[in-house]
Amino acid sequence: MRRIAIIAGEASGDLLAARLIKALLARYPDLQFEGIAGPEMQAAGCRSFFPMEKLSVMGLVEVLKDLPELLSIRKQLLQTWRADPPDLFIGVDAPDFNLPLAAKLHDLGVATVHYVSPSIWAWRERRIKKIQGHIDLMLTLFPFEVDFYQRHGVNARFVGHPLADEIVFDADKVSARQALGLHEARNVLAVLPGSRRSEVKALGAVFLQTAWRLQQQYPDLQIVIPIVRPALQLWLETIRHKLTPALQVHYLQGQSRTLMQAADYILLASGTAALEAMLAGRLMVAAYRVSELTRFLLRVFRLLKVRYVTLPNHMADEALIPELLQQQANVPELLKAMQELIALPPERQDYLLKRFQEMQQQLQGNASKAAADAIVDTFL
Repeated sequence: MRRIAIIAGEASGDLLAARLIKALLARYPDLQFEGIAGPEMQAAGCRSFFPMEKLSVMGLVEVLKDLPELLSIRKQLLQTWRADPPDLFIGVDAPDFNLPLAAKLHDLGVATVHYVSPSIWAWRERRIKKIQGHIDLMLTLFPFEVDFYQRHGVNARFVGHPLADEIVFDADKVSARQALGLHEARNVLAVLPGSRRSEVKALGAVFLQTAWRLQQQYPDLQIVIPIVRPALQLWLETIRHKLTPALQVHYLQGQSRTLMQAADYILLASGTAALEAMLAGRLMVAAYRVSELTRFLLRVFRLLKVRYVTLPNHMADEALIPELLQQQANVPELLKAMQELIALPPERQDYLLKRFQEMQQQLQGNASKAAADAIVDTFL
């Protein structure tokens, strides 16, 4: 019975990994999976040695306080798998954790796959050295990534993005609002400050204040926030009572994709959510903040290599959506961007939706099956 070690570090990776596990089990039902798994992976049959949330940190500086625990977890996993090596290791995203572990396992003779390319084409390009000679197969979600790896002698295959297969483009808003218990005739602003603690703490307050200013200007505007973990709602509510007690907000437990379908506008933390909003055919404003020290290091060492941070803009090589980063992610700038979005001329809206749909079609193609096929063809 073959064993596959697999690790995901956050909610989006958990979902990708769970679908990959199911696709592999459809081909080889006797496979066993173990590693670090979220609820979706565990439901698909993966045994988890540590809580996935332990890996859910981001940023050059933000990770430092959790570094000792992360190193301890990686050491324990390596000890376990050195004593009883798996047949294959699959790292799903979480490159700062997975790539060094993959390198050590590869040195022990374990075949290695990395699913979801780190954004080395965007920043910290020197990480390619951690991949060359250590990753046997890189599975990419975006077509432009394969060319980068081929130039560096890494075996890579574009498999498409699973979200493009799942998310319905420009779905019916009324049906989505009914499903969520929202008023059918009132406009909806979806506010997504992120799934990581660091993201919510960086953007939560300014997002709530921006939403409150918009609700003052548009009294019928429904403000809805999907929550990944109860602790994040508690933190947001504490901030709301302190800064914007008059703000009327509706919280959802998860259901972010249904909320995007219900929304007229979306205010979000740049990341996977921006891609999901694009695939759903919804207008958005994106923001992001890292610590000032992280920003300083990015600038001084010229670690950032791209013009655009959000995936829709990077894929299009065009500023389709507003990106407000660092000091720009303040209430006046966010409010201005949202007001302009709400007042967007119909012809501009049509152009954006056309470009969004073109990119959605480019990413479609049963990605989980394609990823499983690539692994089977190469290793099993």
